Amino acid sequence: QVQLVESGGGLVQAGGSLRLSCAASGSVASINVMGWYRQAPGKQRELVAAITSGGSTNYADSVKGRFSISRDNANNTVYLQMNSLKPEDTAVYYCNAARRSPGYIRDYWGKGTLVTVSS
Repeated sequence: QVQLVESGGGLVQAGGSLRLSCAASGSVASINVMGWYRQAPGKQRELVAAITSGGSTNYADSVKGRFSISRDNANNTVYLQMNSLKPEDTAVYYCNAARRSPGYIRDYWGKGTLVTVSS
């Protein structure tokens, strides 16, 4: 079992910055990708950013150039640095850890942390 705990959410004005943290514990050795998803009221949950065990990253088009995902392997922690925040970034952000292979897929989720960007 993998447990994920997010932190760093809060209220910020447009143009500001926040850094989200996700601390993983448990059977983390099997995880090969971690990332951040977000879900705003009335909208579908969407991938924000992800990073693989090999260091490859990908971002949603809406956050490219503004957000950056990184990891601290020694501490099993993933970060999401969010700069130039916009009101449309307001959402609950969920940390995700997954094992994705041809014959095996498993996902773990944190409880989420709320990010509110005021205009």
